[in-house]
Amino acid sequence: MDHYQSFRHLLQNEIGQNIITSSAYDTAWVARLGEVDEDLASGALEWLRDNQLPDGGWGACQPTYYHDRLICTLSAMTALARYGRAEDRSRWQRAQLALEIASKGLLADPAGATVGFEMIVPTLMAEADALGVIKLPQNGFLDQLSRYRAAKLAALPEGMINRRVTVAFSAEMVGLDGLHLLDADNLQEANGSVACNPAATAFFARHVRPQDPAALAYLRRFTVDGSVPYVAPIDVFEFAWPLWNLALTGLADDGEWSDLSRPYLDFLGEHWAPNRGIASVADFSVIDGDATSVTYEVLSSYGRAVDLGGVLAHENGDHFRCYALEANPSISTNVHALGALRQAGLDIAHPSVQKILGFLRRSQTLQLFWADKWHASPYYPTAHAIIACAGYADELIEEALYWTLETQNADGSWGYYLPTAEETAYCLQALVVARRHGHAAPDRALIRGAAWLAEHAEPPYPPLWIGKCLYYPSLVVRSAILSALILAEQEQS
Repeated sequence: MDHYQSFRHLLQNEIGQNIITSSAYDTAWVARLGEVDEDLASGALEWLRDNQLPDGGWGACQPTYYHDRLICTLSAMTALARYGRAEDRSRWQRAQLALEIASKGLLADPAGATVGFEMIVPTLMAEADALGVIKLPQNGFLDQLSRYRAAKLAALPEGMINRRVTVAFSAEMVGLDGLHLLDADNLQEANGSVACNPAATAFFARHVRPQDPAALAYLRRFTVDGSVPYVAPIDVFEFAWPLWNLALTGLADDGEWSDLSRPYLDFLGEHWAPNRGIASVADFSVIDGDATSVTYEVLSSYGRAVDLGGVLAHENGDHFRCYALEANPSISTNVHALGALRQAGLDIAHPSVQKILGFLRRSQTLQLFWADKWHASPYYPTAHAIIACAGYADELIEEALYWTLETQNADGSWGYYLPTAEETAYCLQALVVARRHGHAAPDRALIRGAAWLAEHAEPPYPPLWIGKCLYYPSLVVRSAILSALILAEQEQS
């Protein structure tokens, strides 16, 4: 395979197509739309029937991430029980054991809860209990989630949910009893969605503004074979991350590659808000620190002028935040902020740089690796931390490099749950970049890793990214794989 040609093809023909996996959780909300759009609802119900897992649940087949499995199963079985056919009874009954197993395994998930978990689950469980689909647990689990939910709602500006707060992304969690919490006149985005999220938009089109034409048009636009993703579109994400992966190869300064990247750089630059940054979706009103930092580094790497104020706007007390009112900080957001500050030329002694380094030291698991709330695998934040620190804050990553090399499988792959091309790519990227800054990364590790990756480079890939459920953004993952293969090839030439 010519990895350079494959990357050219990605930039010329694939990027911008919003290629992202289906979400059982969100599709189950679309399945509730029978009274306002029978076609959308019937297609979603049929997709749920066709995609029940062998254990009776819904969600990612692999890996088993219990928060994903619980919320997808609970959403799907409730939708089938309320809106499905008589024969669906056996489906949601078979899901009860899968739901019980998932509820007992939540503490095993290294990256913690999925997006909005504490907001959504109490509402779904109450509905499922009322339908007789489940019995509410008596172990304090629901009480704990309800307390988290109440605290987050209490922190809302003016006590209302509108498009300027991240809670809008989980607007469906208010249920029929909480419609008064929604600022209906200021909830939709310009594309008709609620926070670019199909579940929240389906709830809006069913219960807030029934048959709202813009909301239904948005859902139809992003429905594929009856299913919807967890977020749509993913334009900024699908542009910035692949260009970041390309920049690692050193090709950003090449005229041909610069020309191929120009439309996406123009798009990112046009959507950059001075002293604020950029949202991960151009249509989303809420700007976030992660997309801002990656985009800053990309634009600057490709020679585009961009203000550092957008990155610094997300600086918090002892870390950089992804979103206001977030329950816990993101490791990868801080790693990417560090990369942006480094790209901007800030000295290692700069207070903002030292703030991030201190946060990363405190957050390192067993002083070996990092786990992050946006990704189910620790290899993603750990590899990106190595890349951000190599040649800049080298002392922070020595043990992470050791852990990366020690956890390589005998066949050359890496994988926290199972060997995956995505995780192998991250580790190869990190090892090559670290080696170029003087760290030890044996040829044997790179050669074996690249050989395995070349054989497993094609999709589909296991969903490892964390939204309301697990998903994978195909071109983001594929660009990391091609970047890793190019870097490994450069090392051997």
